Amino acid sequence: MFTFLHTADIHLDSPLRHLALYEGAPVDLIRGASRRALQGLVRQAVADDVDFVLLAGDLYDGSWRDYNTALFFIEQMGLLRRQGILVFLVSGNHDAASRMTKSLRLPENVIHFSSNKPQTEIIKGLDVAIHGQSYAERATTDNLALSYPDPVAGCFNIGLLHTSLSGRPGHQPYAPCSRQELINKGYDYWALGHVHQREVVCRDPWIVFPGNLQGRHIRETGPKGATMVRVENNSVVEVTDVALDVVRWELASVDCGEVRSQDDLEMAVSREYARLLDRADGRPVMVRLQLTGTSPFHAELVADSNYWRSTLQALAIDSGDIWLEKMVIQTRRDRNLDPTMLDGSPLAGLFLQDVPPDFDVLSSPELQTLHERLPAELRTQSLFFPRDKTAKEQLLAEVRDMVLARILNRAGQ
Repeated sequence: MFTFLHTADIHLDSPLRHLALYEGAPVDLIRGASRRALQGLVRQAVADDVDFVLLAGDLYDGSWRDYNTALFFIEQMGLLRRQGILVFLVSGNHDAASRMTKSLRLPENVIHFSSNKPQTEIIKGLDVAIHGQSYAERATTDNLALSYPDPVAGCFNIGLLHTSLSGRPGHQPYAPCSRQELINKGYDYWALGHVHQREVVCRDPWIVFPGNLQGRHIRETGPKGATMVRVENNSVVEVTDVALDVVRWELASVDCGEVRSQDDLEMAVSREYARLLDRADGRPVMVRLQLTGTSPFHAELVADSNYWRSTLQALAIDSGDIWLEKMVIQTRRDRNLDPTMLDGSPLAGLFLQDVPPDFDVLSSPELQTLHERLPAELRTQSLFFPRDKTAKEQLLAEVRDMVLARILNRAGQ
């Protein structure tokens, strides 16, 4: 019997994106999360006395050149070496772009697979054969799996590969291959990397993406960590998710259909915060909150979104380890609007009729001038110049409802 931990996409010391723009955001907590997650991986490996660890690519984060990042990794691998735990590593697309991948010597317990061709490492005493190949270049579009060696007879065979398989949303099509090609190779377990969402592609044989070790932004939600595998008589008998993230990202939605007052809103959001904390197992939670539904409170929400964001952020702080990364108002006004509510307003016709959106207004000289005066970090977010039709429609709908809300408030409605 033997056990191993399979992880991937650590992106050690990955730089923060956008979160630092929010005043009071827990920047230091997020910045150190990938290191603390790696420390957790090492502690888990030692505590469970695993026989080896598999790292399926993207240890580093591209052109990031702080050598302290690599020194920290070497230090952590040294802890495993002192416990007699081997580590098998392939470089992924981000590692191929990193100088640190090629310039620093790794501890002797870390076997780094070559990028020249696939190679096989056999763990004596366990009858385990691990096959792998690193990326030589970031944009590796060859099917590396086709060249992997045949399985070693009498051994438990593992393929260590950084790949998008036949394609996954949000991931570049690197080292593409098919599920069937991996099955046909005859290995007992495929330890994959590159896709940041955990996925069991196949169970006979096991083909697994463990997801990334630590979520880095709102597109990487839910528990993150590694996969623990137990093998008996050369057969996988147990595959277990191990949560090792130290900060969790969550996308939450609150239906405001019954919200009629600030008290109603705070009660509904507090319930959602409590639910998120309950399933986070003591971890801080970064939340993007979506307010949805046809709501009697819609006009108040869109009239002053900054006020409501501050209010719900204060509520998050009071609720515990929660930071409101962003609040998105996606509520709708009641379309059965009483025409008398806008009597006397020159804009009545605009709001009481279905007027096609005028996308040309987003390219007006006035907005262009405003855009040029914005700080660089805001210009890159395309707040005023969304590219796709859906985003444009959403932006214009938000403006329309904001104007309507202010008209109604001024009229005392």
